[in-house]
Amino acid sequence: MNIETFHAVSRQCSKTTTESYSTSFASAIKLLHPELRQPIYNIYGFVRFADEIVDTFHDHDKKTLLQKFRTDTFEAIENGISLNPILDSFQQTINRYAIDHELIYAFFRSMEMDLQATTYNEKSYNEYIFGSAEVVGLMCLYVFCDGNHTEYQKLAPAARSLGAAFQKVNFLRDVASDYNDLSRVYFPGVDFTNFSTDNKKEIEKDIASDFENGYKGILLLPWKARFGVYVAFKYYFSLFRRIKQVHASRIFRQRIRVPDFQKLLIVARAGVKNQLKMI
Repeated sequence: MNIETFHAVSRQCSKTTTESYSTSFASAIKLLHPELRQPIYNIYGFVRFADEIVDTFHDHDKKTLLQKFRTDTFEAIENGISLNPILDSFQQTINRYAIDHELIYAFFRSMEMDLQATTYNEKSYNEYIFGSAEVVGLMCLYVFCDGNHTEYQKLAPAARSLGAAFQKVNFLRDVASDYNDLSRVYFPGVDFTNFSTDNKKEIEKDIASDFENGYKGILLLPWKARFGVYVAFKYYFSLFRRIKQVHASRIFRQRIRVPDFQKLLIVARAGVKNQLKMI
């Protein structure tokens, strides 16, 4: 027994957290090269816990909990250890890949916005998207590039676009619960008491542009990351297409999802394309 046993237990906690909260994301991670899987679990576990504080801890003092989580995060990174296993595994990844701490600060700024803002203008919306989604893509890109800063800089714009696309699709999918349960309206200038087809199409046009830019980056990713990220892209793009097919009023009545059999088809088709070196 030594301290590595504790660090290993911490990593397992992040892996379990990912598998418990998102079977789709966990499945995509398993398609990454084995060397990349655990660091991405570590990032997801951290992000997931922060999201839980602002989205579900309604009977608790969210602001205090988030502030403590933020303080504990940076202490864990500085000390190289934490008794919180999620933060211990996260600091391992941050320190191993020398991930820019400004990304973490931006992430917490967006989480703090969720405790305060209920509507967003164009400026605050873009700030929120950057901190809540784009920086997560950039953290993952640090792992994928493994110290190659030239490659990171080249791929960073596409990673931001892909993270933004995923987040905006989540917003459209979850618009009913965000609006009705959390009183949040993320999309600027949209009146959800009178959400029109034109409103929906305008949002979808923006998301389509993000997907297009993100896809270009996937094709340039290191081979160890390319297949897993491509599958995640295809899953979210499939969800996006299903959302596009429904009337604006329906997304307030039904949470659109991708059936399990279609998820399996996505992986199978992606696997064939990967074998044929088409991605």
